[in-house]
Amino acid sequence: MEAKSHSQTLEITVMSGENISVDQSSVAANVYVVVGAESLNSCTTKMVNEDGGVHAWNETFLLDVPSYARSVTFEVQCKKYKGVRPIGVARIALSDFLGGNNVVSESVPQMYCYGLRNWEGRQ
Repeated sequence: MEAKSHSQTLEITVMSGENISVDQSSVAANVYVVVGAESLNSCTTKMVNEDGGVHAWNETFLLDVPSYARSVTFEVQCKKYKGVRPIGVARIALSDFLGGNNVVSESVPQMYCYGLRNWEGRQ
């Protein structure tokens, strides 16, 4: 018999991103975020454009996190006329979200702010 993999569910709200650009000179348009936890399942925000230097999504997801996952990845992408362009990624250790007993506190909302890095690791 096959052992059943246990998972837990995190409620994650993707709020906003500031100063997101495709390269050093251009502001990114049609920007969205893909959130995943080391599995094929992921959640995607709607596409937004900058308003006063801020891309604001304010979308909440219930993300299933498999027992083997060690991090949650937030990938910022923009839709271009010839496809999708990755802008940056923030990979956050699950230990940042979970307490010492690996359980999320449901009674206390937590807020985090992370910087994006490109796929080479540069800010």
